[in-house]
Amino acid sequence: MKKTAKLLTLAVAIFAGSVGTAQAEGFKVGADVVSSYVWRGGELGNSPAIQPALSYTFPGIGIVVGGWGSYAISQDAGTRYKEVDLFATIPVGPLSFTVTDYYTSTATSRSFDFTNDGPNIVELSVAYAKENVSLLAAINVAGNNTGANKNAKYCEAGYKFYDKDGYTAKGVVGLGDEDVYGDKEGDKIAVVNTGVSVSKDRYTASYIYNPDTEASNLVFMASF
Repeated sequence: MKKTAKLLTLAVAIFAGSVGTAQAEGFKVGADVVSSYVWRGGELGNSPAIQPALSYTFPGIGIVVGGWGSYAISQDAGTRYKEVDLFATIPVGPLSFTVTDYYTSTATSRSFDFTNDGPNIVELSVAYAKENVSLLAAINVAGNNTGANKNAKYCEAGYKFYDKDGYTAKGVVGLGDEDVYGDKEGDKIAVVNTGVSVSKDRYTASYIYNPDTEASNLVFMASF
């Protein structure tokens, strides 16, 4: 799976760096409808998508386990992009430690196939959030951790710079291995994700630019 980019307000996403947000105890379900699926600076699936989410926060300890998916509405080259991710997050003060299993489904792929040529990639990440600042660092550690994906790294900084009249605005800058998140070969770390997202109520619009691929996306998201 070539990971090229969740929307700026997601980190399961749009504020791919939206991290460390406290969540109520117990179950939580929801879904986003997006005009296109952009994650860490790159578009995946070439289609509008529905992105359901399910999580459970353990009372008293704050550990969160859950799943997140993205299902393309239309076909691209005869197939629909489908992704199912499982995660577990452990909060430690202002930090959150997360292990994520990224699974991209195809007609022949098997879930939980962590071999070198399988569809699963396991990532470890740590996030920090305080007031208007968020930070994220992530690295691939298992599964299809070969070739360009081998120990691929990504880090990101986000800042909320506007909060007035029901509108919030956030900016993000992300760096990663350009042969995974960009379009060049080699192990060079490059800026691969920049953007601004503006939210009001359940709606978010995000402008995302990847300097490495020189590609832009303007994404609309409605959350339910």
